[in-house]
Amino acid sequence: MPYYRSVGEVPRKRHTQFRQPDGSLYAEELMGQEGFSSDSSLLYHRYAPTAILAADEFTPPASTRSPNLPLKPRHLRTHKLDAGSADPVLGRQYLLANDDVRIGYVLADRPSPLFRDATGDHCLYIEAGTLRVESPFGVLDAVAGDYVVIPTSTIHRLVPTGDQPVRLLTIEAAGHIGPPKRYLSVRGQFLEHSPYCERDVRGPDAPLLVDDEEVEVLVRHRRGWTRYVYANHPFDVVGWDGHLYPWAFSIHDFEPITGRIHQPPPVHQTFQGPNFVICSFVPRKVDYHPDSIPVPYNHHNVDSDEMLFYTGGNYEARRGSGIEQGSISLHPSGFTHGPQPGAAERSIGADYFDELAVMVDTFRPLDLCDAARACEDDGYAWTWARRA
Repeated sequence: MPYYRSVGEVPRKRHTQFRQPDGSLYAEELMGQEGFSSDSSLLYHRYAPTAILAADEFTPPASTRSPNLPLKPRHLRTHKLDAGSADPVLGRQYLLANDDVRIGYVLADRPSPLFRDATGDHCLYIEAGTLRVESPFGVLDAVAGDYVVIPTSTIHRLVPTGDQPVRLLTIEAAGHIGPPKRYLSVRGQFLEHSPYCERDVRGPDAPLLVDDEEVEVLVRHRRGWTRYVYANHPFDVVGWDGHLYPWAFSIHDFEPITGRIHQPPPVHQTFQGPNFVICSFVPRKVDYHPDSIPVPYNHHNVDSDEMLFYTGGNYEARRGSGIEQGSISLHPSGFTHGPQPGAAERSIGADYFDELAVMVDTFRPLDLCDAARACEDDGYAWTWARRA
């Protein structure tokens, strides 16, 4: 994370005696990335975070993936995946995946189990509803439009709140997700040209003390899944400090970068992950050169697949293609893509776009998972030829 936080009770010096009211020591837990060489936080537990009573292999819901063959642009209607009761972790329906990232969608109406992903960070985008993220760091409340980044190996529980289920786009990395390096100083501060800054970032601000004993935690790791029984609830932390913790950022706080002529997708970049980027398309003033064409030009990104999740407003470049709230378009490398027929001419003279979308560009091809094929609009690829 780009800045330091201290929450709850911590001693003045790290790795020194810090005693509970009964005189026993609090148990330190250093949670850090890259083997003591990158961001970390130091947590103080009432009970040993290492105490487990049982460990069993766990079989998660099945999901398979297959190549995007024949190679073509795809349109996925995620709202067609709405099913019965589901939780935000085990209820995820995976859509697209490669060895760097796995993208899913879920409509969740009940709490998840306690869960730890030891393979990489998660970035959750809340399309609709509200969500409470519980972890040893405390509580983080999130609403529609929020991104929530959960660091690798953070034990957490996702709890839908409010009267309606929560809709989540889930992005699971095989590594770490954070702000683009070009927006950070060498010491991790957001620079002046960044489209968001520390004031826009939220983290837990108070401990979450839970006294339960013998609780189950599901762990996804590099060789499968395991179900542990912990002797004490992991949310027993009285205080912590550091740079590593779950955090939230609202897409509505992203300040768009605009210009006289059309600006390419890197100006929309919000996060970076291992071999992929996440971008935010937000309502904004558009190109103001007198001869500008505001919608994108046809483009062929030879090194990346482009996935776009449409989550609000009107996406001018896709008008007439069947794109709707909750749609996902996939435009793969090896295929030239661009605005729908007539969109370029229609956009001339526009001074504002009211659109909201989340884009994931990957530098390795994305495979299609079972749920993607189940909700695909088979006519999308032919809409540029007006054959839909």
